[in-house]
Amino acid sequence: MQRWLHLLAHEKRYSDHTLQAYRRDLGHLLAQHPQRDPDSLNETELRQAAAGLHGQGLAPRSLARILAAWRGYYQWRTRQQGWPRNPAAGLRAPKAGRPLPKALSVDQTQQLLDRPAAPVQDDPMAWRDQAMFELFYSSGLRLSELVSLDVHYRQEGDYQSQSWLLLDEGELVVTGKGGKQRRLPIGQKALHALRQWLERRAVPAALAHDPDARAALFLGARGARIHPRVVQQQLEKYARASGMPVHVHPHSLRHSFASHLLQSAQDLRAVQELLGHANISTTQIYTRLDFQHLAQAYDQAHPRARRKNGGHQD
Repeated sequence: MQRWLHLLAHEKRYSDHTLQAYRRDLGHLLAQHPQRDPDSLNETELRQAAAGLHGQGLAPRSLARILAAWRGYYQWRTRQQGWPRNPAAGLRAPKAGRPLPKALSVDQTQQLLDRPAAPVQDDPMAWRDQAMFELFYSSGLRLSELVSLDVHYRQEGDYQSQSWLLLDEGELVVTGKGGKQRRLPIGQKALHALRQWLERRAVPAALAHDPDARAALFLGARGARIHPRVVQQQLEKYARASGMPVHVHPHSLRHSFASHLLQSAQDLRAVQELLGHANISTTQIYTRLDFQHLAQAYDQAHPRARRKNGGHQD
């Protein structure tokens, strides 16, 4: 095993971090069969070792990484020893469940956006932030889509808008993943916040020196199109100022948009179109969030739903 790790380090140029992970992964195998030469283990015994790790509570993703290291080691030994087949070739971890998106509740979203203190009148960046986060939740945008928005369609030299605001129509034209374009409605709260920002956008726009910045809907303090990391940082500050008890990422607002809309409208196809999902199976994950919401309401309200208290159930 040490020779294999040495080969990965000096011939394959694996990083120290990866090598340390592989060393731990091989250590798991030795711990499952402490009295055995690893080269003497057959496929059944390797499966038993994997099952032992799974029984210890290892998550499917962690187990998948460990088994990948085992397959790699035994593939090397198979070539060296001339074995007919790699005994670890068929090892696979249980399929990892798809994690639920981190959506805010309706009350948490209201708490975030309806701050007691309005943006400071003479601070354009505060108005920009209010408009960005209202628009996130109003239209279910991806972070990349938000920062790509232009004030209106613009073509200047080699520059051509990909996504833009249609303020009079109360809509957005957005180019999402795969170059797929869609039109999205904007809610009244977001429209109001956008108009407030556009009245103050001229301050940073005076510093814009290229077509991209001149076209951008949301600008940084120095006049460049806002960077995604700045949006993340500002939302973190916004959430702290609102007293939010949870971490809020820009994608949280997209998830919240989808789950709240689905709870109210129960129209999966409409939510798919608004989110710009190519496959409805991607959108269906929000039905799990919706079911969680319904199940919690059931447990709290139904007189015979006390399923955790023991006793017989009807």
